[in-house]
Amino acid sequence: MGENQTMVTQFILLGFLVGRRIQMLLFGLFSLFYILTLLGNGVILGLLSLDSRLHSPMYFFLSHLAIVDIACVCSTVPQMLVNLLNPAKPISFTGCMTQTFLFLSFAHTECLLLVVMSYDRYVAICHPLRYSVIMSWRVCIVLAVTSWACGSLLALVHVVLILRLPFCGPHEINHFCEILSVLKLACADTQFNQVIIFSGGMFILVGPLCLVLVSYSRILLAILRIQAGEGRRKAFSTCSSHLCVVGFFFGSAIVMYMAPKSCHPEEQQKVLFLFYSFFNPMVNPLIYSLRNVEVQGALRRALCKECHSH
Repeated sequence: MGENQTMVTQFILLGFLVGRRIQMLLFGLFSLFYILTLLGNGVILGLLSLDSRLHSPMYFFLSHLAIVDIACVCSTVPQMLVNLLNPAKPISFTGCMTQTFLFLSFAHTECLLLVVMSYDRYVAICHPLRYSVIMSWRVCIVLAVTSWACGSLLALVHVVLILRLPFCGPHEINHFCEILSVLKLACADTQFNQVIIFSGGMFILVGPLCLVLVSYSRILLAILRIQAGEGRRKAFSTCSSHLCVVGFFFGSAIVMYMAPKSCHPEEQQKVLFLFYSFFNPMVNPLIYSLRNVEVQGALRRALCKECHSH
C-alpha cells in the first residue's frame, strides 16, 4: 500500500480564483503593499540604528519586530505575486515545506516578541526606578534570542510532523503553502497534526495573549495613578500603539487557527491568512510611526539632517 502512494514532488498554488483582469489588479495592489511593507519597516530599522536616542530596550525589541515583519512577507508574498502572473506555475514540495517552515517561524517569533514588548512596557511604567536593572541589555538579548529560538523550534516540530505524512494527490493547494492547507492534501489521518496545531496555538497564541492582557491591565492601573497629565498622555501613547499591533495580530491569528473551521469557508480563510500574514507587517510601522512621539521626532531629525546636507 505504501508503494502505491507516490510522493508528490510539486504543488500548484491556486491562490485567488478570479478573472485575468482582477489578477492583474491584485498583482499591482499587492506589489504596492509589498513595497510599502519593506519601505516602512526599513525606515523603522534605519531610524532605530542611526538615532542614539532610540537605543533603548523598547526600540531594540521594535527593531526585531521590524525584521520579523520583513522576513515574513519575503517568505510568502513573492511566490504569491508569481502565482498571480502565472497561476499554473508549480512550487516544489521542498519549496513548499520551506515556505511553511519560514512563515511559521516568523509568525511564532512575532507572537513571543509582542509578549516581551508588553513586559518591557510593564516594567518601564510600573517599576521605572528598577527598569535599567531588570531590563539590562543582557536580559534583552536573552529574551530576543529565546523568542527566535522557540519560534523556529515550534515551526520545525510542525514541519517534521507534516513530512511524516504521505502525499499522493491531489496536488493543488487552494491557498498558499500554509500548514492547514497543506494538511488537507495528505493521504492519511491528520488528527494528530490537528491536535498539535491546536496545542501549539494555545501555547503560542492564547498563552501569550493572556500574558499581554495581564501586563496591560497592570499598566492601565499604574497609568491611572499617574498625577501628571503629560506623563499619563505619554504612557497611553506608547502603550496604545503596542495594543493596536497586538489586537490586529492575535485577533486574526486566533480566528484563523483556533476558531472552528465551519465558522468561515475556505475563501474567507484565504482572506484571513492574507490579513494575518500581509497587512499586519504593513501597518505595524505605520502604527508605531504615527502614534509614537519619539519615532516621529527621530524621523524629523533624520529628514532635517538630510535637507541640511543638501
